[in-house]
Amino acid sequence: MSPTHHLQPQITVLYFAAASTATGLTSEAVPLPSGTPFPLSSLAEVLASRHPDTGLDRVLASSQWSVDAEMVDDPESVSLKGGEEVAVICPVSGG
Repeated sequence: MSPTHHLQPQITVLYFAAASTATGLTSEAVPLPSGTPFPLSSLAEVLASRHPDTGLDRVLASSQWSVDAEMVDDPESVSLKGGEEVAVICPVSGG
């Protein structure tokens, strides 16, 4: 299939640890809402709405992000254009 400009840009989201447990997935393709670039800081809301009542929202609230294998310190400063691989990095469990 040849790509067309009608296709929504999408990213690949990788889930680890608690995020994987909550979603039952290790990865999924997520279409970005129109109006890209899409702020990484808004991604948690999109993912939580895709997986309601799983506790994913709580997991994401305490998780960090990595984009294309680079840790993100400030999600507000990162915009997604499509094609990125975004990983949810859960905190290591502890007291």
